[in-house]
Amino acid sequence: MSKMAQIRKTAEKYFTDPVVTLLAKTSITPNVLTWIGFLIAVATALFAAYGNMIVAGLLILFGGYFDMLDGSLARRTGRVTVFGEVLDSTLDRLSEGAILLGLLYWFAVDGSIIGIMLAGITLLSSLVVSYIRAKAEIVRVECLKGLFTRPERVIVLAIGFLINQLEIALGIIAFFSLFTVGQRLFHVWRQLKIN
Repeated sequence: MSKMAQIRKTAEKYFTDPVVTLLAKTSITPNVLTWIGFLIAVATALFAAYGNMIVAGLLILFGGYFDMLDGSLARRTGRVTVFGEVLDSTLDRLSEGAILLGLLYWFAVDGSIIGIMLAGITLLSSLVVSYIRAKAEIVRVECLKGLFTRPERVIVLAIGFLINQLEIALGIIAFFSLFTVGQRLFHVWRQLKIN
């Protein structure tokens, strides 16, 4: 596991453990949390599409928290399932896509060609970062490498919403997501070459 992945895991554990301890005593399942996170992302997309960026910024952080909780709850309660992992991964991609489509709509209404292009590049590059990991795991190569994965993208986008600097935030996400694509491809190439 890369140093960045270890930092992410440590931060996730620190922020989720107290809530997961409470949730483990209820009948709430990890998949329910996954769906709640997705619905929050859809709400985020709607607020973004209509230009309410402060609410969108707060919602994306709230939804990101649910994204950390579902996996932690599954591990804590022994309810880790293959379907749960697939559902989580699928809804994560759809959540990110929905929010970026909401921004595409906003930029189209606002007439920002740069915003439209950055949102499109960000959408594509963020999906490819996740795709490389999934594809690598099929050929049995662990691929947690990468400077800019979903948690970093969520944080930067939330900041962009909250300070109303979305084009800058999307530019940062697009650049570092493309960098991460390169990192992951190189990592997979090296691992396959060694084996």
